[in-house]
Amino acid sequence: MNFPKVWREPLNDYIPSTLRMEAARFFRIHQLPDNLEKWMVERKKLRDRIWNSLGVSFDNSIPLDYHETGTVDMDGYKVKKIYFQSRKDFYVTGNLYVPEGKGPFPAVLCLHGHWQRGRLTERVQARGHSLAKNGYVCLAVDVFGAGERSTTHGEYENHGSMLGASLMNIGETLMGIQVVDNMRGIDLLCSLDFVDKSRIGATGASGGGNQTMWLAAMDDRVKAAMLVVSVGTFESYVMGGNCICELLPDGLTYTEESGVLALVAPRALKICNCLGDDNPTFFPSEMLRSYAEARNIFQAYEADGNLAYQIFNLPHGFWPEIREAMLGWFDLHLKGVGHGSPKREIPFEYLPEDKAMVFEKGKRDEKVISIARYCHEKGELLKRAFLENKNIDAPKSRNDLMKMLRITAWQKIKKPHMYSPEDGWERIALETECGRMVPILFRKPSSEDDDFLILAAPDSKEKLLGSSIFKEAMDSGKGLLILDLWGTGETCCNDKQEQMYRDLPRAILWLGRTFMGEWCMDFSLAAAYVRMTYPEAHITVGGTRGAGLAALFFSAIEGKSVPAVLEKCPASLVFHGKAPSEYSAMVDYLPGFLVWGDVSLAAALTGADVSFIDPLYSDLEPVDNEGILKLKSEFDSVRRFCGTSGTIRFMNAKQGV
Repeated sequence: MNFPKVWREPLNDYIPSTLRMEAARFFRIHQLPDNLEKWMVERKKLRDRIWNSLGVSFDNSIPLDYHETGTVDMDGYKVKKIYFQSRKDFYVTGNLYVPEGKGPFPAVLCLHGHWQRGRLTERVQARGHSLAKNGYVCLAVDVFGAGERSTTHGEYENHGSMLGASLMNIGETLMGIQVVDNMRGIDLLCSLDFVDKSRIGATGASGGGNQTMWLAAMDDRVKAAMLVVSVGTFESYVMGGNCICELLPDGLTYTEESGVLALVAPRALKICNCLGDDNPTFFPSEMLRSYAEARNIFQAYEADGNLAYQIFNLPHGFWPEIREAMLGWFDLHLKGVGHGSPKREIPFEYLPEDKAMVFEKGKRDEKVISIARYCHEKGELLKRAFLENKNIDAPKSRNDLMKMLRITAWQKIKKPHMYSPEDGWERIALETECGRMVPILFRKPSSEDDDFLILAAPDSKEKLLGSSIFKEAMDSGKGLLILDLWGTGETCCNDKQEQMYRDLPRAILWLGRTFMGEWCMDFSLAAAYVRMTYPEAHITVGGTRGAGLAALFFSAIEGKSVPAVLEKCPASLVFHGKAPSEYSAMVDYLPGFLVWGDVSLAAALTGADVSFIDPLYSDLEPVDNEGILKLKSEFDSVRRFCGTSGTIRFMNAKQGV
């Protein structure tokens, strides 16, 4: 069988359009103050707010524990292979390019973009070699999850997408970790006797340029920065195809990119964009909007000459022509020579990858950990601390869950739009007071009992077909409501599933909401419709994978003892020890979820029966029998701590309980 469509045409671009309009509204709200006195008050508040969103803290009292594993002699400089401690038991790999001579030299922190090989990539190496040839110490570091900081040493991976997003569940962000790592890189440069700590700069392209912006904004020790193909507007990030490392959760609710650029003032800042860039976020037109707004603050400092931009007729990248502009900019602002005009690059040689690596392939020091291992270990620590709390305040936990999901109140149905029935289904669209449209299929119960099951699946309602929960519902004679959740199925933008895995979850986090929160909202609207139609209805909610979590969270928040049935759904969001599956969805990653508790707490807060059919780990691996026994014990314990009722069942779709 196939489900009938609610609409003849899907609501393709409605959600992306409304998010873009919301972002445009925020851009206009976040105009910067027109005088220095007002800015100085806002400046501290903005930095504090950013640290809160980043989810990490900077502590330079932790020893750097600096190590060198080798040195390569080059023409006029040396390349050291190093690693150092950023946070406790958290290490960064890198190369240190050191000119010949006593110094002290000016220094530049070189940050790479979305290169899986990290600092080892020749285009990234080029900056280190060129800067060293021109009398600068250069520290090039690997971003967390790239280069020598991948899951398996010597095997490179994409640090963004699901891997980087997974950090949100432990209360951190990839951007925040990058900021702290890079500030510790500045600590390292300041600790070297051959570096002049009063003359330190930073640069990078794309994701590396983004890192440079945030570093310079949060660390006044960066005296000059050059951002390459990385500046646009936060507005343009919304529905853009950018990396999770460029996401500041809730960022657009309190600032725009111009505000972050203004945090660099009155220090030297140059912005370079390219006409041939294929990413609309970094189009020169978007950069100029942020530049114009930030310039007001530089002018208030009477430092207009310290802010500059340059547009190159090149594609996305840090090309030789841009490196020459970099040398001129740093010569002016870190050496006090020249006029900032481009300086011809001295020829250099690249290092083969194996010569630049800190460790021999496959022999990385255990101190250097991957994102997957870090999330697993930190998640286990958080869970252990949570389970030691034997007196859980259920009302407070519900309220905190709502805050985490960014739900302020349930929306109300303005009008249900009824269409002609098809194949035994009533076709309905629920319109809310704020214009939200939820397409549902509705089937009345075949018996006198007012029992209803509300079901959904990620991607679309069609994904329910073949599931055991849908088959059982069809056989039971219960009333049934099937819905396409926000951003899926008939509300999916241009029928692309990519939105759920990348674009929509990030866009809505910029705007101070969560994808999972929107799905919970849809379950609340569906339940409201059932109760409107059958006031005495007994409702059960459920779904597969992430939709099952949304059903569970809705029941937990509502607190009306609504049972939940979940199929192939994560029973814990603690990393099982592997990188997330490519079939994972970013909807499952919530800022601070494991700091709050885990799936077991949500199940306890329902105060009702909860059934897990073929439960999964967070990496979507099936839970084995030993794992089920452990989870059952955990879930039952949390129920006792909460003082709530209901039974937890773990089932196999083929074999029963």
